[in-house]
Amino acid sequence: MKKIILFFVVVLIGTNLLGQDKKVIDKVIANVGNEYVLLSDLEQSFAQVSEERGFLPEEAKCSILENLIASSLMLNQAKLDSIEVGDEEVEAQLNARIEQILGFMGGSVKQFEEYYGQTTAEVKSRFRDDLKNKLMIERMQSFMMQGATVTPSEVKAFFGRIPVDSLPYFNSEVELGEIVYKPVINEEERQKTKAALEDIRKRVLEGGEDFAVLAKKYSQDGSANQGGNLGWAKRGSYVPEFEATAYNLEKEEYSEVIETDFGYHFMQLLDRRGNSISVRHILMRPVLMEDDKNKALGVLDTVKNLVQSDSLSFAYAVKLFSDKEQQSYSNAGRMTNPQTGNTFFQIADLDPDTYFTIDTMEIGEVSAPIAIEERGETKYRLLYLQSRTEPHKANLKQDYNKIKTAAIEERKAVFMSDWIEEKINSTYIRIDKSYKGCPNLSKWQEDSMRP
Repeated sequence: MKKIILFFVVVLIGTNLLGQDKKVIDKVIANVGNEYVLLSDLEQSFAQVSEERGFLPEEAKCSILENLIASSLMLNQAKLDSIEVGDEEVEAQLNARIEQILGFMGGSVKQFEEYYGQTTAEVKSRFRDDLKNKLMIERMQSFMMQGATVTPSEVKAFFGRIPVDSLPYFNSEVELGEIVYKPVINEEERQKTKAALEDIRKRVLEGGEDFAVLAKKYSQDGSANQGGNLGWAKRGSYVPEFEATAYNLEKEEYSEVIETDFGYHFMQLLDRRGNSISVRHILMRPVLMEDDKNKALGVLDTVKNLVQSDSLSFAYAVKLFSDKEQQSYSNAGRMTNPQTGNTFFQIADLDPDTYFTIDTMEIGEVSAPIAIEERGETKYRLLYLQSRTEPHKANLKQDYNKIKTAAIEERKAVFMSDWIEEKINSTYIRIDKSYKGCPNLSKWQEDSMRP
């Protein structure tokens, strides 16, 4: 079954559709149990996919509508099965998506609002229900796909069913390791930043100035526009130093200035509900000076030389020097391709900086340090070329993991098809008569209505 289109996720990665409202007021084109699909849902999804692929014929709306109906079927069943998604989880994911976009914009809330025509709070409010539904659908899918695994013999059998002349041809691929090093900010700059935040704290506690106003003016993260309000979050949502302080505050109590990897924080506990808290804070980040950058480059030059001369293994260098927050840290530095979930990258999967860095490298070679930006911070990366394959026709020896993934996807498609067929027969489904000509919707509609 085709990938289900969940519009909110695509929208919040940075397309210009975020600012679009539904143009049509509005027509229900499908009912699925207690859920429904609007004409505007179909039009917006069609516009999104068209933008991604360049062009789609009108007939593609039939497939898109089927995906939307399938999503509604899963959401309907999730509610019937009392699958729950907590408000704290939704809030945390909303915050993460906003922070991701702000990271692309160098942390500028002003740029965010100018680009999307909405405040971050308005964006969160608009998509809160959509995200909750998405998480419920994902949970439902996860439950449905339990047991969708394959054995080695089933992988071989799956590969054996592919006609020799239909075997895919794989392009050249590389496996990469990385060390992401966070420069150490000098003590003078750290103390200067801490003193500035201590002064703000004094202005609140002794001068009676408004916390939210000061947060909007001085805080250096995405919460500034909400007066520093981080919303509701459950235990485990924040870094340990921040969380330990927040959970030790009484309601409406202010904290001392504390330090985390993000910078210096001054916070207030707004409220508590069981294991969840609502906090607001002001974050100030010390400025990375040129001297600090040069010291970081010196450290990485030394690391590169030690690895290159076999005096230090790359995996051990990762443990000693790489940022523990990186996904690659727990995998001995090995990078994961976000598009495929495995460790292989085709050239098209690489950003230009990475491609041009590794293009002339030999296997086992380590690159010079490369500057990168993450959440408004400057870090440095060493790349390690672990392997490179030549273009070749698929085979079990070189491509077992890819073939296994394809076999699992086939198994999942069978699970999904069987589940949909079962639920179609026990769920009220009505599809607007104008879509009767869609051949792929025939199983969903008998005389336009089930059951």
